[in-house]
Amino acid sequence: MSKVRVLVGTRKGAFILSSDASRKRWQIEGPHFAGWEVYHVKGSPADPDRIFAAPSTGWHGQVMQRSDDGGKTWEVVGNQFGYDGTPGKHTWYDGSPHPYEFKRVWHVEPDLTDPETAYAGVFRTDDAGKSWRPANRGLRSNYIPDPDAEVGHCVHRIALHPSRPNTLFMQKHWDVMRTDDGGETWREISGNLPSDFGFVIDVHANEPETVYVIPIQSDTLHYVAEGKLRVYRSRTGGNEWEAMTKGLPQENCYVNVLRDALAVDALDPCGVYFGTSGGQVYASANAGDTWDAIAPNLPAVLSVEVQTLP
Repeated sequence: MSKVRVLVGTRKGAFILSSDASRKRWQIEGPHFAGWEVYHVKGSPADPDRIFAAPSTGWHGQVMQRSDDGGKTWEVVGNQFGYDGTPGKHTWYDGSPHPYEFKRVWHVEPDLTDPETAYAGVFRTDDAGKSWRPANRGLRSNYIPDPDAEVGHCVHRIALHPSRPNTLFMQKHWDVMRTDDGGETWREISGNLPSDFGFVIDVHANEPETVYVIPIQSDTLHYVAEGKLRVYRSRTGGNEWEAMTKGLPQENCYVNVLRDALAVDALDPCGVYFGTSGGQVYASANAGDTWDAIAPNLPAVLSVEVQTLP
């Protein structure tokens, strides 16, 4: 029987949640890196027991960690994050120029076939990271000097189904977007969502046209839209969305769900998981129809990833 391993990064460490394919009872291990902000934890598709973690503190900075035994033990790896060339300067709060500096890794992406390789990028690469190019045609952001600029848009999250690598779904700072040509052109699919601001987006493991988002009130009010914790599901690839609410609080709820805090497993029916700034991890074992809090009292959740294990 298959197993599921949920990797959770929080403000105060990383946690590993495990269950069998029924996804009814969960074992919680952690915290790993107790007291550290763990922005992302993700397993290698090529070697499920190899897991990368990105913990950081104000005292020690960014210290990448790797486990080769499914999270039981960890070792420090690859923390040379120098810029190529001169990074330039930015204007600080008092108007003075300050050089850009590296502070933390927000997202680590293990290679699909090589367990020795992992990436941290924005833009598009067609040669395994040797070169990168913008892929933003059709994006519009009214909060930047040139709303239609080639770069400068705040892309919160991108998701795709492995069977259709040229169809990508994006949750942007504002707007939910879709491309069917590998990022060459994008179109908006926000449709009837209560807010098109949000951080997370993902695609059903077995239905390439089924997409999940969690609307957030606004870019200044970082809590779920209308004080209701709702996962919105579209079975038509966007525009038409339905609120999935059974098991989730529907009044006086003011949590946030950050950009890496939603994930799906590869089982059938598909499991969906997300974590909140209030420290709850919710799971649905039926593609979003109903929800349970499988870890209700963790520190504020920064990321959620899922591994489907044999």
